[in-house]
Amino acid sequence: MYWMKIQSRQENAIYLALWGLLFAAPVLSMYIRTVNNSMLFFNWPEIIMIWKLFAVYLVIFLIHNFLLAPMLIYRRKRMLYTTLLAVIFACFITYQCTHRPTPKRFGPPPMEMRMRMRMHDRHRPPREFNKPPRVPAVFIGQHEIVAVVILVLMFGMNIGIKLFFKNRNDQKKLEALQKKNLEQQLEYLKYQINPHFFMNTLNNIHALVDIDPEKAKDTILELSKMMRFILYEGDKSGVPLTREFDFIRHYVALMQLRYTDKVEIRTDLPEEAPDKTVPPLMLISFIENAFKHGISYQHQSFVHIKVDVIDDRLHFTCSNSKAEKPNEEKGGVGLANVKQRLHLLYDNNYTLKIQNQPESYNVELTIPLT
Repeated sequence: MYWMKIQSRQENAIYLALWGLLFAAPVLSMYIRTVNNSMLFFNWPEIIMIWKLFAVYLVIFLIHNFLLAPMLIYRRKRMLYTTLLAVIFACFITYQCTHRPTPKRFGPPPMEMRMRMRMHDRHRPPREFNKPPRVPAVFIGQHEIVAVVILVLMFGMNIGIKLFFKNRNDQKKLEALQKKNLEQQLEYLKYQINPHFFMNTLNNIHALVDIDPEKAKDTILELSKMMRFILYEGDKSGVPLTREFDFIRHYVALMQLRYTDKVEIRTDLPEEAPDKTVPPLMLISFIENAFKHGISYQHQSFVHIKVDVIDDRLHFTCSNSKAEKPNEEKGGVGLANVKQRLHLLYDNNYTLKIQNQPESYNVELTIPLT
């Protein structure tokens, strides 16, 4: 994926920078020495010799980075990785032992000292000069141990960087998967809302057809406005506040056509709303439940709806009376649906308070606006 290519470039850029600094270090060191001591000259053969030593480590690093490390981290072939790593260490130690730096030879003593030695040691056999001191033959010496330690640290650095980028890549994959899963859940919930809402609205129209045909016609007109909103706005992640408020007004107007004056319906929505968005059909589920479970045809009933926008947060309250025999339709998904949507969209960045009192039912919701 796109971020995987970016991470691969970032990882390679880190390696390139580290090796660039390493190869530039001898040149910088030689430059500082020549600046501080005018008797010294820029010794390119010495730098080239150091670069040859670094080149051995670079070749081994490239083999480990592109062949061995992916085998361990991405394919999890630990045995094969360990075997090949042992082969590399064996070859590297053999190379180091066969290419040891030549010890410095000790030259003859100065002329004055040689003359004195001849005067005092005429009868002794001449000493052998220009021969290095005898060193016991050891297969692995200090030079090889230091080289192996450097190699181990280099491999550890390589694996550490690769693990860091792999963990970052896995985290991004997990976030993308969670986001995709969240989108699928939200789409499923929105598909549930539309049939649920239209079913209740058509039931209202059916009740009005025999009672008041003219009101039924007005109800169909209000329903068409709401259908237009659901058709063009319901599949979006967020709709402007003004559109959501208009939808609530149309729904309340539709409900007012059905009920008598015994039902007190009060709405308090802002006339002007900020340029913010809200998830579509988020509030209508609470309003729908208020009309479905709180209206009585025999006694005084009320539904009070109020919305305020304060500091980029929407404050919604809905209160309704409780009917003696509320409508207990089975299979309702409205309230459970909106609770799940709130959790998926805002996690813990919202507040929902529901008070089920003996004579009233109150809902208070606060959500952030985007």
